[in-house]
Amino acid sequence: MKMKAAVLHGKEDIRLERVDVPELGSHDVLLKVKAAGICGSDIPRVLGHAAFFYPLILGHEFSGEIVQVGDRVTRVKPGDRAAGVPLLFCGRCEDCLKGNYAQCPSYSFIGTKTHGAFAEYVVMPEINALPLPDGLSFEHGAMVEPVSIAVHALRHMNFVPGQDVVILGLGTIGMFVLQCVNLCGARSITAVDISDERLALAAKYGADHLVNAAREDLLERTREITDNRGFEIVLECAGSTATMLQSFELAANKANVCLVGTPHEELRFPPRLFEKMHRKEFRLTGSWMSYGAPFPGRDWEMALQWIASGQIRLEDMIDRYAPLDQAGEMFQLYKKPGAVKGKIMFVF
Repeated sequence: MKMKAAVLHGKEDIRLERVDVPELGSHDVLLKVKAAGICGSDIPRVLGHAAFFYPLILGHEFSGEIVQVGDRVTRVKPGDRAAGVPLLFCGRCEDCLKGNYAQCPSYSFIGTKTHGAFAEYVVMPEINALPLPDGLSFEHGAMVEPVSIAVHALRHMNFVPGQDVVILGLGTIGMFVLQCVNLCGARSITAVDISDERLALAAKYGADHLVNAAREDLLERTREITDNRGFEIVLECAGSTATMLQSFELAANKANVCLVGTPHEELRFPPRLFEKMHRKEFRLTGSWMSYGAPFPGRDWEMALQWIASGQIRLEDMIDRYAPLDQAGEMFQLYKKPGAVKGKIMFVF
């Protein structure tokens, strides 16, 4: 059998091709893809040189219908609707045995280290098929993965209600972090970005204070909002040098600082700024993916529950829907500042 797929051959070289449908193993399922979103991490793979290999089929935020199962599959059946869980782990190393699947030294990943869901079909182990409740759209099912990233960040840093929170960067993950913080009972939420449109959406999703860092003095606003104390929770979601440096400035004494964004350039701290971590004794952590035991873990369960219940709102999070044959055109939009205001979702 052949299927359509958006195949990446090199920088800015993504082509719609007919390729073989992937083969099914004994414990695998074949998913007919119904929706697949573009992740921010896909952009440097297409517009730069960040892909692990070529040719590659990207796509790790996806959902669809199971159409075929291997002869040893017991968890799901043909006709089931499922979100795809992209992490592939060995299950034998020390980290996997502890349930720390994202730290598996030999992990693989659907859509980055193996072919993904920018195609009509994708194969994955049955354990990677997360059943979707009746009534939840495939488009919303494809958003479980990015929402789980936000949930994991809060659970990893042991978020406690009743604290003043600042979120730096209001891309897709930052906006989901904001909604999760609101659901978890922050005392106040300050949203920081350089886009007035994103800040307006942040207000709709529960932000109490809005700061456009391109026009306003962020440190001065922090002193105003927190009465000179700084923020007890700092969530950096942009992955930029500027916001990572700012996170050290904005933290209160004994604060929790979590770096959620992924940096793409060298980061240097002047001694004066780095010393703030010592003097303030704030706790600094990173957040990496969203997996736990039993796989895929509580982060995924909570993300799916909050989406299905409508507590996580998605109505303004998807910028546009597009057919797969427009993949090249859609990625070119990211070269134009402000052209993409949310998730681009391929629908089948």
